[in-house]
Amino acid sequence: MTKKRRWTADHLPDQTDRVCVVTGANSGLGLATARALARRGGHVIMAVRDEAKGHLAAAGITAEQPGAALEVRHLDLADLDSVRAFADRLRADHPRLDVLVNNAGVMAPPRSLSAQGHELQFACNHLGHFALTGLLLDPLTHGDDPRVVTVSSTNHRQGHLHFDDLSGERTYAPMKFYNQSKFANAVFGQELHRRLTAADSPVRSLLAHPGYASTNLQTSAPVGMVKVLFGRVLVPLAQSPEQGALPQLYAATAPDVKGGEFIGPDGFGELRGGPTRVRSSTAAADSRTGRRLWELSERLTDVRFALPAPR
Repeated sequence: MTKKRRWTADHLPDQTDRVCVVTGANSGLGLATARALARRGGHVIMAVRDEAKGHLAAAGITAEQPGAALEVRHLDLADLDSVRAFADRLRADHPRLDVLVNNAGVMAPPRSLSAQGHELQFACNHLGHFALTGLLLDPLTHGDDPRVVTVSSTNHRQGHLHFDDLSGERTYAPMKFYNQSKFANAVFGQELHRRLTAADSPVRSLLAHPGYASTNLQTSAPVGMVKVLFGRVLVPLAQSPEQGALPQLYAATAPDVKGGEFIGPDGFGELRGGPTRVRSSTAAADSRTGRRLWELSERLTDVRFALPAPR
């Protein structure tokens, strides 16, 4: 029996004329995703907090791929005013959007608050992407095979929502609240799928996680032993950003994926390997939790999706 070959970026379908937004596209998984989509002809909007770093990353892509269709646009996901400004400009310039990859994130910083007073990881990793998706739902609806890919983590399985202390004022611990934000990503991706399905929307919601990939996520924000662990001790076990980006690229482009699916690595413990279908935690798939998080997120962001709630 012939063993099936693992899916790689070489299997990426042609992306010519497809408009793709990738958040956090100046480094790590986001840069690898933007590069792969651009290499296959996609028009990639690199949504970045630091525009100088974004332009430097874009220059690296065009050096490898002359003529790559790239835009660098400012987006600070921890600031809902920035999210609205980004979405307003994008809708004005691009009435059609085909792919949104909710990739950007922050990991395990000391406790700090966003511009609107929310705990930073919950604000950046979840609330910003929730608002961005809602504000871009109309151009997505007009897209060709439109998809929203929300990037979670295996850490979502250790997370839950601290509804009585979302800001971490009483119980903050860096990794505990990182796990909460990744749990929220998994809950959101599945609740979005349920609501899109109830609306008979052409947009598909998918989840992906990279396993363990070596990026600056593990070193730019963490402090103390978390930084030592992820920045030094575990580095030899990590796969490259290009390998880690494969699950989200598969979710964003493969013709056989279905709404609601979760794509992750096929290796031991889902830490590395080629993309395959994986399962979220039972808690993250709970529809009551999904509804509660959705309603809370609408209140905190003041963004309403024009979608019916599933029965």
